[in-house]
Order: sequence, then C-alpha cells, then structure tokens
Amino acid sequence: MSEPSTAVRKVACPACKGPSLFGPGNPWRPFCSQRCRSADLGAWASERFRVPAQAPTEDESQPPDS
Repeated sequence: MSEPSTAVRKVACPACKGPSLFGPGNPWRPFCSQRCRSADLGAWASERFRVPAQAPTEDESQPPDS
C-alpha cells in the first residue's frame, strides 16, 4: 500500500501572477500573501471588477399584468 501524496500544487497568484502554494499550509490561497488577498478585496470593494450588463428595457422593468 502506498502513502498518499503530500505534494502541494503551485498555482499562479490571481493578483501578482507569482507562484502560490495551493494547500492547507497557505491561509491566503489561492493568493500568495495577505497583501495580494487584500489588494484583490480592495479592487472588488472599489468596483474595479465589474460584470458587464445592459440596463433593463421598459418592458422588463414593469411587472406583468395579472
């Protein structure tokens, strides 16, 4: 019987693109550090990341007649 693999996968940090350990030993995963994690949170809070959307048309904004 073989032992389970303890190798930790390395991924690119979403913020700085540097190497980041993706495993239980990295409390900031998938980020490489607290700094990168905080920078990403700040970007979301300041609305730098947005999902494109169109304003609803007049027909969509009114409830259907019942």
